[in-house]
Amino acid sequence: MVPQFDEEKQTKKLEELRRGEEEDLARLLSEKYDVAYADLTLLPIDMDALRIVKEEEARARDVAVFNVQDKKNISVAVLSPQNPKALEFIEDLKKRGYIPHIFMVSRQSLAKIWDRYKDLSFSFETKSGSLDISNEEIVTFLKEVKSLKDVQKLIEETLSMKKAYRVSRIVEIILAGAIATGSSDIHIEPEEDYVRLRYRLDGVLTDVTKFDSETFKLILSRIKLLSGLKLNVKDSAQDGRLSIKVGEDDIEIRTSMLPGAYSESIVLRVLNPKSIAVPLEELGIHPRLLAELEKALKKPNGMILTTGPTGSGKTTTLYAFLRKIHNPEIKIITIENPIEYHLPGIVQTQTNEEKGYTFLEGLRSSLRQDPDVIMVGEIRDSETAEIAINAALTGHLVFSTLHTNNAAGSFPRLIDLGVNSKVITSAITVSLAQRLLRKLCQFCKKEIPLEGTDKDIIEKVISHISDKTYLEGVTTETVWKTDGCEKCNFSGYKGRIGIYEAILTDENIETVVNQNPSEREIRKAAEPQHLLTMAQDGVLKILNGTTSLTELSRVIDLDSEK
Repeated sequence: MVPQFDEEKQTKKLEELRRGEEEDLARLLSEKYDVAYADLTLLPIDMDALRIVKEEEARARDVAVFNVQDKKNISVAVLSPQNPKALEFIEDLKKRGYIPHIFMVSRQSLAKIWDRYKDLSFSFETKSGSLDISNEEIVTFLKEVKSLKDVQKLIEETLSMKKAYRVSRIVEIILAGAIATGSSDIHIEPEEDYVRLRYRLDGVLTDVTKFDSETFKLILSRIKLLSGLKLNVKDSAQDGRLSIKVGEDDIEIRTSMLPGAYSESIVLRVLNPKSIAVPLEELGIHPRLLAELEKALKKPNGMILTTGPTGSGKTTTLYAFLRKIHNPEIKIITIENPIEYHLPGIVQTQTNEEKGYTFLEGLRSSLRQDPDVIMVGEIRDSETAEIAINAALTGHLVFSTLHTNNAAGSFPRLIDLGVNSKVITSAITVSLAQRLLRKLCQFCKKEIPLEGTDKDIIEKVISHISDKTYLEGVTTETVWKTDGCEKCNFSGYKGRIGIYEAILTDENIETVVNQNPSEREIRKAAEPQHLLTMAQDGVLKILNGTTSLTELSRVIDLDSEK
């Protein structure tokens, strides 16, 4: 019988002998230099330890950190304890407050650690359930992402990597991409054959990319884990949260899972403090209305109501009010659900319906805290409305919101909630309504003639502006349009601005409110105030090149204008 030579088996045996010899040499050298020895091919690698030194530096110095104990005691692998670069690295670690314990290792042990860097994601989950993204990595990533195409490219590149690595990385790219592009929401929606990723940019959902269902299942589990949700619950809705630390900013992510036809749909709301830190003067409020609001903010009591549908920017406006009046001499308390943004120097309390801590209970408790200013996130019921009105009558400045379509709707709504009509006008100083419009991209917009139906619509709206001083310097000959560019992700729009209308409480309003009026009657009584309606405010922003008629028509019904 002719003996068979197994080349693969012999090669494997030679490699094992070579590895054994290399480990024996490292063990002998460790005894010579009186340094501990470790065979890292047999030991697990602490992924958090890798974050202490960058891969490039570790390879350049022939070192690696492979274990961390109690944050300061760390295990450091070196190829040679006499290497000047390694010695310099150890001294640097000591200066950073670490206590390094040196281990002599073979080159194959170092190679094993260095190889694990490719599995090191940008982030790690902390005990508090937050997702901390390292400053250096996120800054680098944010520099890379200039558009949705960049996010798409990074996700597609990651999809080709190993599953164990790509899942956490894709989640981080999705989150960091939303932060980089200024998205307010992330939608991950499973279809029959694929999963769609969309960002809500400037209030409009925009497609980013698609990926496979298998990857989605892993992403779903990862997001549930980070958000503190139950992995095994798939047939009922779940809500959770996680937070991302980018530099000094804590960005909260609200997660929502909803069972669907093909799997659970995921929506992540990005609460970035920077997105709400808009000064009152930059919200887009017309100077004449802004002057009236500033008068109301200087009063020691009264109520300013902000109205509009979900997503119309009410919270941003309320926070702008708070920042405008905030000073060490007054106490401000807010009752919110949820607390979306934390403001220093202000007492913020969050309601919890399940535990019986409602807006009503929060408002009652707040009044016992001797506040000067109270912000009630939303007036939902008659008792909350009544107490908020009474607070405004008894020496407190109160801010709140109502879900009505326009400024005039606040008064009938409060009457419907059972508030005495005779005290409504004594308490309310200003009823404000608002919407958000996308702004034309400043990089690709161009001036075009205004003609045809568009001109008829715009001229009809401005013909009802009673105070013609609003129209000084305004021309209806031209408007602006955009074709889209890379700066605006080819949407033609970049950023948002508010359109506003307001009704001030005066003698005319007081008289009509006592007669249980309709919205139309209140608007008619407010005409002598000569304040713009939202439609008129929007048209003026069209004519000065801020937005477009298409965008204004998307947000409000121009046919309802007189």
